[in-house]
Amino acid sequence: MKKIAILTSGGDAPGMNNAVRAVAKHAKANGIEAFLVYEGYKGLYNDQIIPADSVDLDAYINQGGTFIYSARFPEFKDENIRKVAIDNLQKRNIEALVVIGGDGSYKGAQLLHEAGVKTIGLPGTIDNDIAASDYTIGYDTALNTIVDAIDKIRDTAKSHQRIMIVEVMGNGCGDLALYSGLATGAEIIATNQYKLSNEEIVEKSKELTKQPGRRSIIIVVSEKCYDIKELEKQIQEGTGWDTRSNPLNHIQRGGRPSAQERILASLLGQKAVDFLLEGKSGLAVGIIKNDIVGVPILEALSMENASKNKFIQKAIKFNKLNQAK
Repeated sequence: MKKIAILTSGGDAPGMNNAVRAVAKHAKANGIEAFLVYEGYKGLYNDQIIPADSVDLDAYINQGGTFIYSARFPEFKDENIRKVAIDNLQKRNIEALVVIGGDGSYKGAQLLHEAGVKTIGLPGTIDNDIAASDYTIGYDTALNTIVDAIDKIRDTAKSHQRIMIVEVMGNGCGDLALYSGLATGAEIIATNQYKLSNEEIVEKSKELTKQPGRRSIIIVVSEKCYDIKELEKQIQEGTGWDTRSNPLNHIQRGGRPSAQERILASLLGQKAVDFLLEGKSGLAVGIIKNDIVGVPILEALSMENASKNKFIQKAIKFNKLNQAK
């Protein structure tokens, strides 16, 4: 193998730059020329491809986002669009593609794999919703960003004796809500996997407001679980306490990647190149039980992570005990 390309796709995540850097540098160390595809699959279609050697990769080691940019490109499902993208690789004699992104990005990588392009996927998403890896690139940094935000929200909530609803991302996965809630001592946590009705949240909030000396209540919920403005209204009417909703939105995506993020992204990036050197394709790279593994992309899109699910159940049990106090 002499040439490979790298792209980032879907929602950006801290650590993507570290993964890009690791793939390009490890490729070069093994005599492979690396190319960067700007704007994800859209850039692959539009031929936005440059040699990695033309960029100072080290300049982005401590930066969030993705310096090669990203874009949503649903048109990539069209076979004719993919053919143009593949032609853009082939005219440069690029033999393989490393795709960094979430489940939608993996679906695009699988389509290229089926078309004969060697592809490897890396889990780049803050949502931690890819079962083929215990942790995705971006999750640790986003989790710490959320924890910092909730700590600050707690400060002002105490000052004014308020109930604060904090809505976090997750795309159907409750990890960000669950773990940020546990880390900050949130009084109520509700996720897709641990759903509470509006009535249950209101009743629990009412009980908490009756505790002597209580000055604040933090409620952490996963996105798309609730109409948080309606929930805010119901809680305020039910408790008599001033209640505010705080959707954290895109602040969760930004920021310098954590130390753990940088290391994880780099190790996964190196492994992607190793798999390509072994002649493998159609794999999703991940970390499971501290081992870096490769799982067929199709399997990665549908599998269950037993060890991760077991740990989540322990966290949910701990949360129930914590809320019972």
